[in-house]
Amino acid sequence: MPEKLVIYTDGGCTGNPGPGGWAAVILNDPDNPLELSGFDRSTTNNRMELTAVISALESVQKNAASGQIIEINTDSQYVQKGISEWMKGWVARGWKTAAGKPVKNKELWLRLKALDDSMNVDWKWVKGHSGNIWNERCDELVARERSLFN
Repeated sequence: MPEKLVIYTDGGCTGNPGPGGWAAVILNDPDNPLELSGFDRSTTNNRMELTAVISALESVQKNAASGQIIEINTDSQYVQKGISEWMKGWVARGWKTAAGKPVKNKELWLRLKALDDSMNVDWKWVKGHSGNIWNERCDELVARERSLFN
C-alpha cells in the first residue's frame, strides 16, 4: 500500500441553490483511478464540495493503512480553510462563527470532522480551472452530474 493516497475532489451547482453534483478521483493507481460522483436536485456549491470530500474519505476509510497519509486536493477554500483553520474556533464557540452565527452545513462538517479525526489527512488547496488534470476531471464529472437536471 502506498505511503500516501492522493485524492482530488470538486463540487458545484447550477444556481446557488440549484441542481448540483460532486466528484472525487482517488489515485490509488494513477493508471486506473477510481472515480466517484453523485448529485442532489437542490443544493449549494458548498454542500457539494463537502459531500465530495466526505464521500471520498468514506470510500477509502476501511482500506487505508493505519497512519497512511490521505492527501485531499480541493479547489474549495471553504473546505480547505474550514477543516484546517476555522473548525477549531467553531467547536470552541459551540458551532458558531466568529460573528456569532450558526455554522452553515454543520451536519456535514461534523461528518467531515469525524473522518479527519480518524485518519491522517493532509489538506491541500489547488487552483481550479488551471490545467491540473485531476482537478479538471473532477470538474467534468461534476458537470455531467449537474447536466442530469438541465
